[in-house]
Amino acid sequence: MKLLALIAPALLCLSLAHAADAPATAKEPTKQQSKMVQCNKDAEGKKGDERKKFMSECLKAKPANPQQEKMKACNKEAEGKKGDERKKFMSECLKK
Repeated sequence: MKLLALIAPALLCLSLAHAADAPATAKEPTKQQSKMVQCNKDAEGKKGDERKKFMSECLKAKPANPQQEKMKACNKEAEGKKGDERKKFMSECLKK
């Protein structure tokens, strides 16, 4: 009985020390979790179907890469050009 009285407090101390470490080992949020947090912030003030639609689009959205942005800009500048002229312009524009 005396042994149990000595061991019980020691085990209690160990378990409390381990529980105190738990928050320190918490994982970083995943990309999807971070995206959800940001979309929720952006959706403030929206309700019902409007919020549902916004959240759906927000969570599906993928960040555009620089090449896509460059392609959009070059396409806009190339309006009105046709054939070889457009081809040459696009080639030069995308190399910039």
